[in-house]
Amino acid sequence: MKKNIITKILDRDNLNKAFKNVKANKGTRGIDDLSIDETAEYIKGNKATIVFISQ
Repeated sequence: MKKNIITKILDRDNLNKAFKNVKANKGTRGIDDLSIDETAEYIKGNKATIVFISQ
């Protein structure tokens, strides 16, 4: 059950949709103190690690 929920949360399409919604709403810095543009760069630079950890 837990893996199913995590799999849904970390689904690429779901994450992309969430990211686009935050960007469209001009989201502010999060707890990590990164702007939405900084987060995008982080994701681009760490995609392989993020995908690996989520599996």
